[in-house]
Amino acid sequence: MSHATLLDALDTGGVWSIARGLDRNVESYKSHLTACDLTRRNDLDGRGHLSEENLAAFISFFLTTCIDQVTFMEGLMQPDTLRARILLWAEEEIRLDRLPPKSGAVLEALLYRGELPRSDAASILNTGERQARRVVSALTDHGVLTSESTRAPLHLAFPATLAARWMPGLFPERAA
Repeated sequence: MSHATLLDALDTGGVWSIARGLDRNVESYKSHLTACDLTRRNDLDGRGHLSEENLAAFISFFLTTCIDQVTFMEGLMQPDTLRARILLWAEEEIRLDRLPPKSGAVLEALLYRGELPRSDAASILNTGERQARRVVSALTDHGVLTSESTRAPLHLAFPATLAARWMPGLFPERAA
């Protein structure tokens, strides 16, 4: 319920999530949650049937986890380091001949502008229209560019397949 409420209130598109923080501290989360169902210990532990002290401890744990996740995302989304991770990925893909040369220039332009008219790609790449279309097509095929139509501006996408490279630690690693 908390996840759904925060998702709606913060409108992060699902990138920021309290679920990640709770998953990283699953044992503590479960013990705090279980403690909330314990009966009160004495007359100083709330007025109802359940322990108010344990509820307060859970709320403190929950809010600390929220702040931890905000701090984590703040570090992950630092523009210079995010840019470096994305451009390093592009350089590696170019070296492996999976992307055309100069593909990183389109990604870098999108990082600074937010969107890129297709007509600007050729000037950014300093190539002809045909080569620019080839680069845009390759980046689209990799899932890193999106567009509402073949004539609409380009936008940077963050495909799940590249999450570990572009945003390390975003998803908890699972033991095999």
